[in-house]
Amino acid sequence: MTDAAEAAQWQAWVKDTGWKVIAPAAPAANNIDARVLALAAAVKQAVQSGEVDPNRIYVAGRGSGTAAVFYTISRIPDLWAAGIGLGGEPRDAIDTGRIFTANFTNTPVLWVSGNAEDDEQAAKLRTNGMNVEWRSTNGLTDAAVFAWLNQHVRDPFPLSVDCETDSPTFASCYWLQPVKFDAAETNDVLPGSRVLGGSGATLALGGFGYTLDDPGPGLAVSFLPDKYSGPLKAGDRITALDGKPIINARQFNETLNKITEEKNVVVMVERGKQRMRVESRIVLPRKDASRVTARVQGRYEPADKQLVIASRSVTQMRLTVPEQWAGAGLFWNGLSIERIDEAGCVLLTIEKEFLHAAACQ
Repeated sequence: MTDAAEAAQWQAWVKDTGWKVIAPAAPAANNIDARVLALAAAVKQAVQSGEVDPNRIYVAGRGSGTAAVFYTISRIPDLWAAGIGLGGEPRDAIDTGRIFTANFTNTPVLWVSGNAEDDEQAAKLRTNGMNVEWRSTNGLTDAAVFAWLNQHVRDPFPLSVDCETDSPTFASCYWLQPVKFDAAETNDVLPGSRVLGGSGATLALGGFGYTLDDPGPGLAVSFLPDKYSGPLKAGDRITALDGKPIINARQFNETLNKITEEKNVVVMVERGKQRMRVESRIVLPRKDASRVTARVQGRYEPADKQLVIASRSVTQMRLTVPEQWAGAGLFWNGLSIERIDEAGCVLLTIEKEFLHAAACQ
């Protein structure tokens, strides 16, 4: 996933490979979900027109766009063969509280960066169940990157699927599509797979930007929002927070993410040869930790010709049965249907402990 403004750079990178770059213009609303939906719409249009192979679509991002790769896969896991992030890190995506490791089960991510410490972060994500691989930019060739991508092909009907969501807008999971949700439909067998990030604390200095790769000391203000009215200027270097020196941008980021209470702070800023003392405040994002999510798991067992589905907070879903699965029996949360006779879309509903099946309208 990349902005349209960067499309030319990506196209130049892949010009000798025969690949196509899809980079729709960002929607008017500055909303990451709107961007994800715009990208998905552009991809589906390209598939319908026959421009691209639907099973070889890869979501990609560079720098700050790496977080968008993780976010996009977590929101729509079943559209991509794999994802790749060049530089940057997934922190901004994790801090949204909408990164679910279940959604990466069939969609791996290659994260490439020049910071060896990122290998440790990727290892922690793998421990939490995320399908992510980290590689250093040192010695990594373009050919190796394309080889990694080419080995991953999307399967529209994987034998096993697993997805979690906090929004009906983002509830598609390959051959399962949850339709109706009910938080009362609990299932202890399916715990949450949400990745918990840091506190997300920020300095109330007007939304300034910096790069995580800034080696320090301190961190340079690399960009400011339009019509910025705060005390900073581009090129300023923030050197200390409450009397403690800032080593580099990553240490600053980690320090903020460990802060769990809002408080007033003093920030030291260098502007050329001038040193300034700026009073500010640590602020925390508003988070709803109790947000209910829905999760579905499904698997097809060829030997027994059985479809087995488990879900949490779902009472109705669409099941798409391919020709080779027609005639399979079905179990959903302990309730059963003897067989699904025909291929196609089946609407499954649990109501008063009974399981109903009907053709999709």
